[in-house]
Amino acid sequence: MATSGTYLTEVPLKGSAEKHYKRWRNENHVFPDAIGHHIQDVIVHEGEHDSHGSIRSWNYTWDGKEEVFKERREIADETKTLTLRGLEGHVMEQLKVYDVIYQFIPKSEDSCVGKITLIWEKRNDESPEPSGYMKFVKSLVSDMDDHVIKT
Repeated sequence: MATSGTYLTEVPLKGSAEKHYKRWRNENHVFPDAIGHHIQDVIVHEGEHDSHGSIRSWNYTWDGKEEVFKERREIADETKTLTLRGLEGHVMEQLKVYDVIYQFIPKSEDSCVGKITLIWEKRNDESPEPSGYMKFVKSLVSDMDDHVIKT
């Protein structure tokens, strides 16, 4: 059986949990303009930008390489949680499971915490652990912070 694990981190954010959650839940189409150094395009294949169960592809640059990630999203509005379940793409060549869970937790009227959980399972033990992808996902949330508070 291949190695599996869970990474967890928190990112302090300016702006309300509602604003951050809305950006990640409903407004992925603005990501190329907001954080184009990371995300070049978001393409919806099934459903809508803001629908539970929709399938989309993310074109992104990680570690100097252009990559693609196709995912199915799950939405839990009551906890301001968005789960992206990996289906295809570069990261899925090495991992059997790659789920990224974003939760936005209020701290005050104008601040919150972005809690990121990455659940993963390698396809085989020769594949590296996805710690670099966790750093990448954390930088997405952190870099989106300035754009969220400007809107």
